[in-house]
Order: sequence, then structure tokens, then C-alpha cells
Amino acid sequence: MTMGALHDGHLSLVQEAQARADHVVVSIYVNPLQFGPGEDFEAYPRDLEADLALLVRAGVDVVFAPTDAEAYPAEPLVRVDPGPVATVLEGRTRPGHFAGVLQIVCKVLNLVRPDVAVFGQKDAQQLALVRTMVRDLDLGAEIVGAPIRREPDGLAMSSRNAYLGPVEHERALALSRALRTGAAAAEAGAAAVVTAARAVLDAAEGVDLDYLALVDPDTFLPLDAAATGPGLLAVAARVGSTRLIDNTTVQLGPRH
Repeated sequence: MTMGALHDGHLSLVQEAQARADHVVVSIYVNPLQFGPGEDFEAYPRDLEADLALLVRAGVDVVFAPTDAEAYPAEPLVRVDPGPVATVLEGRTRPGHFAGVLQIVCKVLNLVRPDVAVFGQKDAQQLALVRTMVRDLDLGAEIVGAPIRREPDGLAMSSRNAYLGPVEHERALALSRALRTGAAAAEAGAAAVVTAARAVLDAAEGVDLDYLALVDPDTFLPLDAAATGPGLLAVAARVGSTRLIDNTTVQLGPRH
């Protein structure tokens, strides 16, 4: 499932699906329910013709690109409640965002009836919520998370990267640099991870930090100082007018 403006990150999801299934469907829909007031719904990049050309070359079998009238024939009265995970990090900054995401994901899963659905790990909180919804509502699809694809310089691939000018692109590299620095401190514990990553962001010019958090990968609750095992280091920031997110997994505690 995509919102179009496809790039190599999206095509890596296609490749993951092709490795797991006989036929691949890609959906393209810029979902108005997941955009809040003042967000970039109208400006969000759209180029269906270019997207279709990419998907033909990638060997996709079907593209499902509904209109607004097809996606929402009437104002939806029954809504998906994403639960407490949707109130932190992205959910705190973007109230209602994940309710809108799960509404359209549920509809597409019911319309397409896939055996497997592939989502990118870059939207880690979204991936966790989709997995929870599919489990709790018995929707029957296997949800697969695909690794983040990055530009050669480390920037996580995103359709919103198209908004970045050359100077802003260079400044945005601070996000991935902070995550790498934080992950490198994982043996010293949770506090060291956050301190190291924040130091990179504090020193970065033109990066307006929204959040930096080390959380449980499933619940998205903060990890305490004594935590060991897997964690997710997540960051969101504005570079110019563009809001970007990124994350990486960390393994806390001494390595054996």
C-alpha cells in the first residue's frame, strides 16, 4: 500500500512481495483521513503516470488506484480506533493520523484480500499498529515489514524528500547520523543511546527536532535506563518546511 510518488524504497517492497507471492497488487491512494489541518495533503506529490510506468517495469500484476469516491463512497460512520500506541510519538504530534491510516488499510485489505501485505519499517509505528489491527480484528493477512531503503548518503528514502533543496538535503543527513551514533552507544545502555543521538541533533543546523525516543518496538513505550534487549530509536524533525521521520533498531546491553 502506497500514497504514490514512488521511489526505490517502494520498489523494494514490491520485490519483497514478489519473493513471497505469485501475484502482486500495489495500491496508490493519497488518503485524506490521515492528514491533519495544515498538513501537506494538497501539496503531497502525485504522479500516477510515472508511478504506473515504474510498476510495469517492476512486473507488478495489478495497480489499485481508487478515486476518493471509490475509497469513501460515503462519509465513514464506523471508524477504526487505533488504541493507546497511536497516542505517542507520531500520534501525539499528528492526532487522528493513525486512525486515518488504519481506516484505509482495513478497507484495502478487505477489498484486495491479500495473503501477505508488505509495509516499510521506516513507518515503524504504523507497521506496529497495522500488525495489531490485523491480529485483533482477524483480518487474515500476514504483515511483513521490509527494511528501510536509504540514499547512498544515508537519508531514508521518502516521497517527501522531493521537497528538500540541496542545502536542506545535506542538513537532513543529521537524522540518520544521529541514529547511527545512538546505536553505536547501545552497549552503554538506554540513556547513553539517547544522549549520543541527541548531541548530534543539537549540533545540527536547520533541524527542528520534534521527538527523539528510545522505545519498545511493539508497545512504543519508553525504555527505562536498565532495559536490555531490542529497542527502537526513532526520530522526527523538520528540515525547512519538510517533516521527516527515521528509525533504527538497537540491541541494548553488553554483547556476548
